[in-house]
Amino acid sequence: MNLIDTHQHLWELERFPCSWCAGIPLLNRSFTLSDYRLAAAGLGIVKTVFVECDVDEPRALDEARHVQTLASGCPLIAGIVAGVRPEHPGFRRHLEQLAGLPQVRGVRRVLHTQPDEVSRSGMFVENLRLLPEFGYSFDLCVLSRQLPLAIAIVKACPGVPFILDHCGVPDVKGRAFDPWRDRIRALARFPNVVCKVSGLVAYADPGRWSVDQLRPWFDHCLECFGWDRLIWGGDWPVCTQVAALSEWVGAALSLAGGATREQQAAFFQHNAERVYRI
Repeated sequence: MNLIDTHQHLWELERFPCSWCAGIPLLNRSFTLSDYRLAAAGLGIVKTVFVECDVDEPRALDEARHVQTLASGCPLIAGIVAGVRPEHPGFRRHLEQLAGLPQVRGVRRVLHTQPDEVSRSGMFVENLRLLPEFGYSFDLCVLSRQLPLAIAIVKACPGVPFILDHCGVPDVKGRAFDPWRDRIRALARFPNVVCKVSGLVAYADPGRWSVDQLRPWFDHCLECFGWDRLIWGGDWPVCTQVAALSEWVGAALSLAGGATREQQAAFFQHNAERVYRI
């Protein structure tokens, strides 16, 4: 089966510092395209979407330009989700500069490292409402406790396509289903939201995780969003804190193992092609 990895990171810390990596020894080094190719070898991944790495300001635009250069020489990278700061003035100008990069399909602002007030500002919402003008989606990267913030953003921006990263970052290890469960159901009521099944294994119990441990979280997202609004993502190299990319691919295939071939193809490939226009 062909897979599209909708959540691939690459970072070169010497060129694009990521301060958040400093406290995570396993991730505090560069991860290159060659590293990813090696990790993905033989897994059936035919296309990827690069997702911004929360590089230190003001390097987000430089990061997007660098990955565009990589993508121009590597058909594997079919799309780019670029880093943005919707809470800042000058957002339109930033989007205009991104518009010159042909592989950019959407943008993201990591919110789980920021005060909740960042996404509550009027400027944040007004700037997000510019995205349809540029044909861009917005990846929602929030903690489980911040899902009400995500719901408020989506409600205020009905014309913006949203992708919920990492199933809303549930506490898989602690099995804290509530209130995550109800909040996912509430978010799924908005037809402009797609759920990205990425990161689940990264929030599981290292050394003790299993497909059965992940299944209730996957099944609930499936129940809420359906096969037509789920996409798969590897979240490499972040996933390697708990599992190799090959192990996560195997787990995802098992989670979707009871589906029809058409449903599996939608989840692993066709929905991603539609959502990210690749």
